[in-house]
Amino acid sequence: MLDPHLFRTDIDAVQVQLKRRAVEFDVERYTQLEKRRKAIQVKTQALQNEKNVISKSIGQAKAKGEDTQPIFDKIGGLGDELKAAEVELAQIQADMLAIMEALPNILDASVPAGKDEDENIELSQWGEKPQFDFEIKDHVDLGVLHQGMDFETGAKITSARFVVLKGQIARLQRALIQFMLDTHIDEHGYDETYVPFIVNADSLYGTGQLPKFADDLFKVSAEPDLYLIPTAEVPVTNIVRDEILEADSLPLKMVCHSPCFRSEAGAYGRDVRGLIRQHQFEKVELVQIVKADESEQAHEALTADAENILQKLGLAYRKVLLCAGDTGFSSTKTYDLEVWLPGQDKFREISSCSNFKDFQARRLKARWRNPETGKPELVHTLNGSGLAAGRTLVAILENYQTVSGDIEIPKVLQSYMGGLTVIKV
Repeated sequence: MLDPHLFRTDIDAVQVQLKRRAVEFDVERYTQLEKRRKAIQVKTQALQNEKNVISKSIGQAKAKGEDTQPIFDKIGGLGDELKAAEVELAQIQADMLAIMEALPNILDASVPAGKDEDENIELSQWGEKPQFDFEIKDHVDLGVLHQGMDFETGAKITSARFVVLKGQIARLQRALIQFMLDTHIDEHGYDETYVPFIVNADSLYGTGQLPKFADDLFKVSAEPDLYLIPTAEVPVTNIVRDEILEADSLPLKMVCHSPCFRSEAGAYGRDVRGLIRQHQFEKVELVQIVKADESEQAHEALTADAENILQKLGLAYRKVLLCAGDTGFSSTKTYDLEVWLPGQDKFREISSCSNFKDFQARRLKARWRNPETGKPELVHTLNGSGLAAGRTLVAILENYQTVSGDIEIPKVLQSYMGGLTVIKV
């Protein structure tokens, strides 16, 4: 959520910044609500003060033997008026909060203009795209060839966009996850974290999925409201919800492997073939909680940690800076890493690394105590995929295929595969 102070001190600048995202912010309506809120709040305080003063006169009237009924009648009238003012104030505050909850984060100044992914800016490329002297197969054909990827059974068990992985293909995905975790823990300094895969509404509100993106979630319970996680970002970041952290505990660097569940409500008709857009998939997530003056540096470092996984796997990729129209709701700045997929003859996103600054922290009430002032300050939160296991599996299958359909195993994964160097048909 944006800082309410910005709306009180420079609301026109907020409107200008939101226009970068093509978001129309009704300044006049918000200003009217704020003006009415101030007036009602002043009225409420005045009525409460008047009621308190009159209440004190009851004892004095009793001591003098005077009739106290007129005083009680007046207090009753003030009470009714006060209650009505409090109801109106609560409604105005709720209306203002609803407006605030629907507004995305303000973009970093370095984020380029643009409407959609076609206007993202490529910053760099790494690695060489493999050259094949035979007709290549995509990951679906390779998975079927190895009898390790069964979409029909996934649909039978659940519905479309679910899959059953088998044999060495399933083992390869597990190897990828273990390799990613070990690298982030042993080389990049993250603490392994295990969290629930079901979260409450407060957790989803804290990281920005609710109320705006409810249709993208799988709800599993109504009393209480519980949801399957769309990403480990949600439960891991919520570890610091309603907490005041000590300065020497920061930065927090956490890595978590989890399944992710997404309804993909707005993505029907896209990527209907294969593993690219499933309702359930595995991901290794990186989350950092840092002080405000460290978040830009942390963003670069977190992105480099995700890149290192791709480099160790020998997968060609590119790094892009998302434009204004493609940057996520809660993010102020996002880098996407896009891996080369020969079967699609294009780069495809495999990791998004985002800096949210204090946008999530304000919803989460996540703070740290500044020892110089003794006062709590909002933390900054960041996360990124390190990496999405399913898409990494796709990249391995397609980039390391041979003419016979065998899959060569990258050297860094061979020890996780029991010394196996090739998955043979």
